[in-house]
Amino acid sequence: MRILTPPKAFFYAITLSLTSNYINAQDRNITVIQDPKFEQLLNEKRKTNILNAANDWYKIQIFSGDSEKAKNILNEFKQDFSTLDGTIVFNTPNYKVWVGNFKTRFEAERNLIDIRKKYKNVLLIKPNK
Repeated sequence: MRILTPPKAFFYAITLSLTSNYINAQDRNITVIQDPKFEQLLNEKRKTNILNAANDWYKIQIFSGDSEKAKNILNEFKQDFSTLDGTIVFNTPNYKVWVGNFKTRFEAERNLIDIRKKYKNVLLIKPNK
């Protein structure tokens, strides 16, 4: 280990103290500029998170098959049953159309009777993630 001579140690101490005066921390003020559509996107994401978090709710599956037919059936369903929400879920290899968010099985079965009049292959499901 090498010991510094007093003139070198003095020089390093002076240099360090002079340079430390010019070191500045970051300012506390932060300005964020964002697109107004970003807030809309966040609101939509919050809505979908709320819908996806409801694992204990019942749903009705009205279709399972290819993508294009699933989109057509969902659009047709939204025209016929405008009060019920519907979504397309992909489970390999099929696209499934799930409709409704029913808290009780009784409520789901009541709607299942009406939906079965229009769509023949319907299932009452309780999805879990």
